[in-house]
Amino acid sequence: MSETRAKTLGELKSSGYHSRSVKDEIRANLLERLRAGKPLFPGIIGYEETVVPQIVNALLSRHNFILLGLRGQAKSRIVRQLIDYLDPFIPVIAGSEINDDPLAPVSKYAHQVIEELGDETPIEWVPRESRYVEKLATPDVTIADLVGDIDPIRAARGGHLLADELTIHFGLLPRANRGIFAINELPDLAGKVQVGLFNIMQEGDIQIKGFPVRLPLDLLLVFTANPEDYTARGKIITPLKDRIGAEVVTHYPNSLDLGVEITLQEAWTEREGWEVVLPEFVVEMIEQVAFSAREDNRIDQRSGVSQRLPISVLETSVSNAERRALIHGEDSIILRPSDIYAALPAITGKLELEYEGELVGADRIARELIVDAAREVLVWWGKEGLEEELDRIVEYFEEGGVLQLAEGSSTKACLDGFESVDGLLEAAHAVVRRVIDSGEETEAGLLVSAAEFVLEGLVGERRISRTADYRYSRHRPVMAGP
Repeated sequence: MSETRAKTLGELKSSGYHSRSVKDEIRANLLERLRAGKPLFPGIIGYEETVVPQIVNALLSRHNFILLGLRGQAKSRIVRQLIDYLDPFIPVIAGSEINDDPLAPVSKYAHQVIEELGDETPIEWVPRESRYVEKLATPDVTIADLVGDIDPIRAARGGHLLADELTIHFGLLPRANRGIFAINELPDLAGKVQVGLFNIMQEGDIQIKGFPVRLPLDLLLVFTANPEDYTARGKIITPLKDRIGAEVVTHYPNSLDLGVEITLQEAWTEREGWEVVLPEFVVEMIEQVAFSAREDNRIDQRSGVSQRLPISVLETSVSNAERRALIHGEDSIILRPSDIYAALPAITGKLELEYEGELVGADRIARELIVDAAREVLVWWGKEGLEEELDRIVEYFEEGGVLQLAEGSSTKACLDGFESVDGLLEAAHAVVRRVIDSGEETEAGLLVSAAEFVLEGLVGERRISRTADYRYSRHRPVMAGP
């Protein structure tokens, strides 16, 4: 296709090309996708009825906007997907540092080239990926970083006055001209730098080292911010807030099913050469850990509990199951509830604790979250029909029965131990039948996983107890994880 594109300004004019602003371009492409019924933000789950409509309205209104939300709420991913609404290629004047539109140039360089070469001015075509610029806001970012600065060496080599526009080393904003400029964690920008932003957003006037330069840039500005930063570490100055067209608030998944769908989409669970089995009840336990953490008063809810937590926990749990399968020479990787405890480092490192939580400790809180998740999921899976088996299991321990397993026990060792507990394997079979609607013989590894799930659920209900060394009994000195 590239050979059919105009290579000079004259060819571009003859082709009938018409310039349009980047916001008009995004609006037109968005409307086309809406008419075609295509997905607007592929891979973004749970925002279809909340966040996405608000973003669409902002883009259709040609507004700059900010995504306001806690960490791990897909803000950066959404912003980066805006690239898909740009045209595949746009023409620029060859050699222009700021993507000058051949039909509406803004830089002195572009005007000089056109004045000298006229319709023979060479044209380049810039792909959409090169029209997206992203900057993480930090307190040390300066106006020069964003807008530009005088380059004395360029002035000397070209024989220009310092006030000449040709001596400017352009910053990120001008270089993003005719594209999308995104700033993550906007409140961390110093106030004087934010002043430079709102001037660009509306007036189009910038000053470089005191020299006034008229540079009407064509940009879609998109920002992200964390509510904690918004009110504590930094703030967005009022004139800048006034110029942001829309504030779109993101959120965590509002149901366990949506959370599981996101986690399974994002987590790396495939292991080369292995069949990996992820029982639904274990994956739901992992997701419930995050949901429970988001309601725990010992955890700082202003910082949030990122969706990265269940993703990391699932990946680590699968790795632990992989290690166990290798050690025991088993044929497949089957996730168990006990594997979640091996992922404690993926939980504790992502929890910001309140004072009360600091007193208890992240490790203990994480273990309690796992046990609580088992109880919640066991209830959701429907204890109806399992009451008899569960009562028999509890009765076994009430009568003095004890079950002792070694950490990382093989499937066979676990089955041998579970057979001694009256009702346990029957309950495990019932759970598995709810996962796999099949008359085939249940795989032993899946039975072990289901039996562990039942035991963990009973521990969560405080009907039995378990010590850190995997000793199940009726006596309950401390509820702890392995």
